[in-house]
Amino acid sequence: MTRLWNDPADFADEMIDGFVAANARYVRRVSGGVVRTTPAPAGRVAVVVGGGSGHYPAFGGLVGAGLADGAAMGNLFASPSTQQIHAVARAAHGGRGVLFSYGNYAGDVLNFDAAQERLRAEGIACETVAVTDDIASASADEIHRRRGIAGDLTVFRSAAGAASAGYDLADVARVARLANDRTRSFGVAFSGCTLPGAPAPLFSVAEGRMAIGLGIHGEPGIDEAEVPTADGLAELLVSRLLAERPVGADGRVVPILNGLGSLKHEEMFVVYRRIAQLLADAGLEVIDPHVGEYCTSFDMAGTSLTLFWLDDELAELWETPVDTPAYRRGSVAPEASGRYTATTAGADADGGEAATAIVPGAPDSQSVARVVVEVVDTVARTVDTHVDELGRMDAIAGDGDHGIGMQRGSHAARAAAHESAAAGAGAATTLARAADAWSDRAGGTSGALWGVILTSVASTLGDTGRPDAAGVAAGVTAATRGVMSYGKAELGDKTMVDALVPFSAQLTTAVAGGATLAEAWRSAASAASAAAAATAALLPRMGRARTHGQHSVGTPDPGAHSLALIVTAVGDVLTHHERTPS
Repeated sequence: MTRLWNDPADFADEMIDGFVAANARYVRRVSGGVVRTTPAPAGRVAVVVGGGSGHYPAFGGLVGAGLADGAAMGNLFASPSTQQIHAVARAAHGGRGVLFSYGNYAGDVLNFDAAQERLRAEGIACETVAVTDDIASASADEIHRRRGIAGDLTVFRSAAGAASAGYDLADVARVARLANDRTRSFGVAFSGCTLPGAPAPLFSVAEGRMAIGLGIHGEPGIDEAEVPTADGLAELLVSRLLAERPVGADGRVVPILNGLGSLKHEEMFVVYRRIAQLLADAGLEVIDPHVGEYCTSFDMAGTSLTLFWLDDELAELWETPVDTPAYRRGSVAPEASGRYTATTAGADADGGEAATAIVPGAPDSQSVARVVVEVVDTVARTVDTHVDELGRMDAIAGDGDHGIGMQRGSHAARAAAHESAAAGAGAATTLARAADAWSDRAGGTSGALWGVILTSVASTLGDTGRPDAAGVAAGVTAATRGVMSYGKAELGDKTMVDALVPFSAQLTTAVAGGATLAEAWRSAASAASAAAAATAALLPRMGRARTHGQHSVGTPDPGAHSLALIVTAVGDVLTHHERTPS
């Protein structure tokens, strides 16, 4: 279990601060993550990686000479936000564009793609390669749907080798895609991991049993079996991976036996002994074998095997020297690795964006802004009340981070709303700033989508006048369209959309029928609550839960459930103000 923390919601931030303090020779803190203390030579493509925290040495531990130029580091098991990714990329950019690479998870894809769009609009060329190495997460016919696990390392290192060799952005991306196409991974676990502050692991297996085909976010495996001998495990891992040998592979292979958090090196060496024999028996030439921790899952007891199939170009790039806090290969020249100095440590390249000054709203809109603050306060209190429940629901077939993410987001939104209203902002600005704070602080899919929801509603409030019920309903309709477009989910996918669509439809219908905003909102909240409860019967078709969908049957979708809780609580605020107008 995870034993040491202060406030679980602050764990990721405090971890990053400590990581930077311990590794100032290599990395420095920027908004959203870390970049190299001494930048790579100007005019070189920047390789920016990232994902949720909880996987050390991925992702910050892989920043340094010969590997990543920056890492966007999200909350525990949650994608970094669009703002964080954008800030890290701006800080790492050296003039020839940015290559993004990360594991293929819905939240990461959503936020990295949004950051890429922003950078391209600013004139910075970007390409993206999502890692899809886990053969357990989708069939060979749907490789594009597979998630990324320890194979991240081979793609990151190949791309960085190409960047170090002076390749242009198109060729760095080509190499990364080639490395991804030639990387396959498969893992097992003997116990689940425990998030800081959580009372129990995200999943458990009976004594003497192991989960097969697990993910790195605490997702349960796709099957279970008795724990074999070390040789038996080696045979399982190798046989599964050799069955998916990439087309054109010439027999040169880099094996990576990755520990997931609490499996000891000595145990893995015993397993690797047999892996080496099996690869030799298959007529393969083993190049640069790795045994250790490269992509972990807190304290999970388990291991995964990755096979990276080389060709001449990949083999040459693989020899690029690397020097990072957690991963070193070869000898990096002093001028390439750089030297930590007070000057480089203090350089201001955080990539952050200066906050725009608040223009005071009209008096009537400032009055509405105070209601917005009360609404956001209520949302944060509601999340606090249900944070453990949301985490437990999310752990059934996901990664258990929904409660923490919602808490971080709603608390950030509350602080931003109070600050904006106190500065005289109108309703639209107050809610828009709360939206931006929520998406930035929460990260992940839900953070981005709540940012879309609040931003859409804010756009209908205005900073002058008082919005009417029809305008608010139109804002919710726009929010629904935005969520479906941004997140790519539809009704029946077992997501927030399953509660949001009926909420919006009922709100619009009730307002059109002459109901007041509070009356319409309460009836819409009832529709959302019923729809959220009905998601218990659905199989998920989106996100991390998709691979383990059968585990979630009988439990409502946590995103739909949290939305229903929130709109119900907001309905009480609106009713109070309708009965006691200011």
